[in-house]
Amino acid sequence: MTEAEDLAAWLRLSLTPGIGNQRARQLLKTFGLPQTIFESSQSALCAVVSERSAEALRDPPSGLEELLHTTCDWLEADTQRRRVLTLGDPAYPRCLLDLEDPPLMLYAMGLPVAWKTMADGRTGLDLAQAAGLAIVGSRNPTPQGTRNAQDFAQALAQAGLTVVSGMALGVDAAAHTGALQAHAAPGREGIATVAVVGTGLDRVYPKQHRELAHQIAQQGVILSEYHLGTPPLAAHFPQRNRLIAGLSRGTLVVEAALQSGSLITARMALEQGRDVFAIPGSIHSTQSKGCHALIKQGAKLVESAQDVLEELQFAQCVAPAYTPATEPEPVDPEGQALLHALGFDPIGLDALQARSAMATPELQAQLMALELQGLVARLPGGTYQRIART
Repeated sequence: MTEAEDLAAWLRLSLTPGIGNQRARQLLKTFGLPQTIFESSQSALCAVVSERSAEALRDPPSGLEELLHTTCDWLEADTQRRRVLTLGDPAYPRCLLDLEDPPLMLYAMGLPVAWKTMADGRTGLDLAQAAGLAIVGSRNPTPQGTRNAQDFAQALAQAGLTVVSGMALGVDAAAHTGALQAHAAPGREGIATVAVVGTGLDRVYPKQHRELAHQIAQQGVILSEYHLGTPPLAAHFPQRNRLIAGLSRGTLVVEAALQSGSLITARMALEQGRDVFAIPGSIHSTQSKGCHALIKQGAKLVESAQDVLEELQFAQCVAPAYTPATEPEPVDPEGQALLHALGFDPIGLDALQARSAMATPELQAQLMALELQGLVARLPGGTYQRIART
């Protein structure tokens, strides 16, 4: 059987109405290969699935030829960096086989070394269960949350962990960015970061992440269980979270509201026997409520990347130490005093003026100077928040 014929058989199995991942695995367990399934008799198929499903398997599904043509063209456009990994492929990430619902197929795009590392089980994606960390959180984080995600990801990547996330807005993007920055250092090799997306790999969602997607494909891997051409449907994103958790030994939640999808990833990580970490925040911040709920339920409170490394028994890999010199200091005592008055909770201009006893022109000038130094962020609603490096 040619590669195209084999791909066609897997695509046909995945597209057949009424045959999901679970029934498909039952069929594969009984018959071996997809092509054998389609060559089997109606009675043989009915011994495994319902009569209706058996009838569906006898006829090629609509759209198969078009998808096969599209997929072959996509693969041929970059044979080194693009792959379709099936359950029968030795490069299929072994850690995902432990899931209750592993995808029949994974579309992959990224570093050619990933295919070898996934197959040999010594480094890269297949060691994500042992050396990967998912970093997830709000799509609309506070400036401090964005800084935390990027700084944690950079430190953990420098220590040797593979950062896994979903390439969404907010915390996901900051985590990928931090991991890419860590691997930009001279002499760094291997997979910088893994993005698990909820669309076909011929699409970038959100669109403003086109450049980020390009960087990840150059220095890491992008994965999707969805066929080419699949749009960003809302139901796909919670579903893909099981892969983010499954590719990682632990999941770090940076910021999350109580109804955040990040809590779905954390729950899936717990169900898979993985560690869950959460960064605490202000008791007044909506974006901290989800992390605080996780901590109450037993998630590990972390204040530094080293906390994560030690919990994962990566104590031999020490996170780069933070020193005050890495954070710019205010240029005058008034700036120092204003930072002290700000604290770390969001505060309105009137309350800050009362707390600092500064005149309005002086206060606004100092806030602008601190914003330019990256020490203060202006939030929606006219409030301000001090930003600290982690």
